[in-house]
Amino acid sequence: MNYFELFELPVAPRVDKSILARKYFELQKRYHPDFFSNASEEDREEALQKSAAINKAFNIFQDEQKTIEYFLQEKKLINEEEKYNLPPDFLMEMMDINESLDEDEPAVTRTKVENYEKELFSEIEPVLSAYNENNTTAMQERLKAYYYKKKYLRRILDRLPD
Repeated sequence: MNYFELFELPVAPRVDKSILARKYFELQKRYHPDFFSNASEEDREEALQKSAAINKAFNIFQDEQKTIEYFLQEKKLINEEEKYNLPPDFLMEMMDINESLDEDEPAVTRTKVENYEKELFSEIEPVLSAYNENNTTAMQERLKAYYYKKKYLRRILDRLPD
């Protein structure tokens, strides 16, 4: 089931949160399992599956990184087995940040990573804001590179103690 179709949203790396919320409540009103308590077993099961899909899609679309990942998967631009080659300059900067894991306080490293994330986001924001179906392959590649860089940064943050 395509979540963009389920929510009647344009296929894009960013969704309008107000439309998302409205569609979520409409879909839950229509398919919530509680409304099918007197229905046949088959209809109850179908409503339960549909409601679970609605919740899963909503959770994906609530998170910008997950939305980008889902979008890239739907466009067949990424897959789980892919070994994406990050740019050497990015890897050098990540090497410095990884070294700071041993040398600096976790809060210092966290700040470095979060600042880098903000810088990355400022570079990709124009692509996210202006995305439409006519976007070029180059724009999709920029989005893909952003996704993998952000994923790398998230792994570093996950290694830091809270």
